[in-house]
Amino acid sequence: MTVRVMLISPAMNAASREARFEGDAPLDEAGLRSAQDSAGDVPGADRYVRGPSERCRQTAQALGLAPRAEPTLRDWHMGRWSGQRLSDVSAAEPDAVSAWLTDPSAAPHGGESLLDLAARVGSWLETLAGDSDVRVMAVVEPAVVRAAVVQALALPVQAFWRLDVPPLALTELSGRSGRWNLRCGRPPEEREERGAGRSR
Repeated sequence: MTVRVMLISPAMNAASREARFEGDAPLDEAGLRSAQDSAGDVPGADRYVRGPSERCRQTAQALGLAPRAEPTLRDWHMGRWSGQRLSDVSAAEPDAVSAWLTDPSAAPHGGESLLDLAARVGSWLETLAGDSDVRVMAVVEPAVVRAAVVQALALPVQAFWRLDVPPLALTELSGRSGRWNLRCGRPPEEREERGAGRSR
């Protein structure tokens, strides 16, 4: 009995283009068009959830989905850095940014540490491990996708910084009894069948 978890990152917005700590910025027009253009590529699932951000909500809607918001899947809480550019914070607080990037337990911004984020996302994954033969689709922020991969594969938490999650990327995890595998890519025949029999 296997649980399949499909994670889709949201489309681009102005904050992403400007390398800002998210806050809760909506999609821009280009991001919205990209999500709408990708609607036919979304695989079917038995259960649909999303992060509570506006960007995740708009992306899910543009993809033709109506998932429920899951508070556990919220974005990485950046405290007082929320909404600021990384370059500006780095110039104003270089030591704090260095600590944030090198110490997984550090939260100089007053929000969550990397360890806290990974534990939160890992706890959500483990709630799914007892289900059988269920496909879960989640539209979640890139930091949540990266944390999920780190936790699922029991990687060193610093591997989080080595994972890239492009907009509208699909990441698939499958597992049972707490043992997870990462599925990299899809065979061509499966890509052609995406969206067939989709249930919302």
